[in-house]
Amino acid sequence: MITFPNAKINLGLNIVNRRADGYHDIETVFYPIPLADTLEIVPAKGTETTLTCYGRAVDCPPEKNLVMKAYRLLQEAYNLPAVDIYLVKCIPDGAGLGGGSSDASFCMKMLNEMFALGLSNEQLAAMAAKIGADCPFFIYNKPMMATGIGDEFGPVEVNLHGKHLLLVKPDVSVPTKAAYAQVTPAPAAKPIPSILVEGIEGWQAQLVNDFERSVFAQYPSLAAIKQALLDSGAQYAAMSGSGSSIFGIYDSAELAETAAKQFEEYSHYVMHL
Repeated sequence: MITFPNAKINLGLNIVNRRADGYHDIETVFYPIPLADTLEIVPAKGTETTLTCYGRAVDCPPEKNLVMKAYRLLQEAYNLPAVDIYLVKCIPDGAGLGGGSSDASFCMKMLNEMFALGLSNEQLAAMAAKIGADCPFFIYNKPMMATGIGDEFGPVEVNLHGKHLLLVKPDVSVPTKAAYAQVTPAPAAKPIPSILVEGIEGWQAQLVNDFERSVFAQYPSLAAIKQALLDSGAQYAAMSGSGSSIFGIYDSAELAETAAKQFEEYSHYVMHL
């Protein structure tokens, strides 16, 4: 069985409160995008489960990969047989795109189907939350409002169908923990859903990512990429998550393709939404 775990971007990201447990309460919208890895699961040739990775280098041993953690979680609960897992990485890591979380959640959905476990999306999401806060999003894999520590999800009205996305990932890695440490939490001036329904024309002035101020101060090249996207005709541009990918949303494929030419030194992707 083969599937294609896709990435996400954040539309707005407000860090509203530092909790007593050291985590932060956030408000953001997760929006799925078509940039995807490839995940295949087949019956094991041997007696042990294996994970083989191709494509972009994954800097962790197989047993610590979130895909393997997802398999182990279901294996322990449902006594699954051994499988061989093949993962082709296309989504950049350390980019605020949720690639590892998506791989884990899609793995759980595949195992649920392969072995007829009969788990609902709600049950899968509850288990996926044990792997990572944003993993449940990829179980549902549709635009959703995320609150709490990014693990509480609800519906949101936003539709970018017909738009074009230019995603730029420079050779910069932003550690999430360090990014949070430099942010001063504060309540949002305006709820994200209220901004989104007013239309993309007003997003740039109101829809903010609270990580940008401190991250851009540390990595000016990221701020320059965002400005270049806006200068090239993007209707809205922002950093995804805690970085380091920057995206622009365009009204036409021609504008996005033309803008992409200035980012040939970086990993970049043009997508139809």
